Amino acid sequence: MKQLETDVAIIGAGTAGLSAYRAVKRAGIRALLIEGGPYGTTCARVGCMPSKLLIAAADAAHAASQAGGFGVHIDGRLRVDGVQVMARVRSERDRFVGFVLDSVHGMPEDDKLSGHACFVSDNVLQVDGHTEVHAGRIVIATGSAPNIPDPFKGLGERVIVNDDVFAWTDLPARVLVVGTGIIGLELGQALARLGVRVTLLNRSEGVGGLRDPAVLANARAAFAGELDLQLGAQVTGARLADEAIEVQYRDSQGEEKTERYDYVLAATGRRPNVAGLGLEKTTARLDERGMPAYDAATLQLCGLPVFIAGDVNGASPLLHEAADDGHIAGNNAAAYPDIVKARRRAPLSIVFTDPQLARVGKRYDALAPQAVVCGEVDFANQGRARIIRKNQGLLRVYADRGSGRFLGAEMAGPAMEHVAHLLAWSLQQELTVQQMLDMPFYHPVIEEGVRTALRMAAKKQMEAELDYVRECEQAVNSE
Repeated sequence: MKQLETDVAIIGAGTAGLSAYRAVKRAGIRALLIEGGPYGTTCARVGCMPSKLLIAAADAAHAASQAGGFGVHIDGRLRVDGVQVMARVRSERDRFVGFVLDSVHGMPEDDKLSGHACFVSDNVLQVDGHTEVHAGRIVIATGSAPNIPDPFKGLGERVIVNDDVFAWTDLPARVLVVGTGIIGLELGQALARLGVRVTLLNRSEGVGGLRDPAVLANARAAFAGELDLQLGAQVTGARLADEAIEVQYRDSQGEEKTERYDYVLAATGRRPNVAGLGLEKTTARLDERGMPAYDAATLQLCGLPVFIAGDVNGASPLLHEAADDGHIAGNNAAAYPDIVKARRRAPLSIVFTDPQLARVGKRYDALAPQAVVCGEVDFANQGRARIIRKNQGLLRVYADRGSGRFLGAEMAGPAMEHVAHLLAWSLQQELTVQQMLDMPFYHPVIEEGVRTALRMAAKKQMEAELDYVRECEQAVNSE
């Protein structure tokens, strides 16, 4: 068996792995990038980029179908060419993947090794039985994989995950999407707007990862007005039936239903790719799922010269978080044992639906209600939102009751991808709501809705300060 030595071995050449590799090389030490599959990140191949291509086509179809609301009428029937839609998705997807491949091909050949890596010990990896790698430090960046719910396991090619959608050469007639998280909601709405008969089914009442009850209720109403949204439903059975898949489920009212679909798209979360890594052969502490214990601030496996980055750590499956993870893990692996705790950027997540959903800062359910003031704006009557006929959604902002410092926001509405960035930047700068209100707001723009919400929060915070002063005065007077 061939033997190699390196300073840092990185398992996985996705976003986190490539970021870790670059960090190690900048430190001026040896790095070996090990990849067991095709090069090209999840984002470029089957994630954020191809999904946005599908959504862009869906948005074009929806805009055309809704043009009559502006007095603009399209003669004849709107026609979606599924073959052409999917050809563009695949072509542009391949272009994005090409950029990643160009980057990988530009690396020195001695820095790359093909094959599946498995731990032999804390510092030794075996790659496909042909190479043994001895590394001073190791970065695990093996990503995650879609989860298939139990009722649909073993039912073959009619049960798909988001990866499979982008291999289609045409659009199917009918699809059941199981799961209304980010992936299920984005793809489900896009397919529906492209003429596919879609049912979105979820066991809970949640959509898009929203936590604020008011924002969640508003978003649910918006999606239910357009989509066949089956929340609080339970799949009770599934079987193959001719060239389709037959699914039985119980809806939120307890009614049993049986429907046939061309495909079932499983969008019920992702699981870390740790199986087969041989972590049990290391001295890492593993939980019942085989996940290793690690320090979230340094990404180091407890007590080991091993670091874990990206989707595989199960923290936040987002590209920018994976890139940051790779940077942190790579830097700490290069500097080991002189590792440092990283300062994280402001939490930010966006769902590219219509209305768009987003979260900034602390999750709503992690806030202490008695210590927070909230401000909100309903986009139903917001000026720019009505102009562009995107007037649905709700934005809620949260601020510290005592200091007025901005803590975060949750939102559904038009152009929330841009609003969320402005709010994330404000959060990272530790601004107060009053400092945010001192910034310029143009007219008429969607951001004026942000000002409305901030004004409400600022007013509540000022009232809280006055209440505190009055309480203090009363306490002094009573002595």
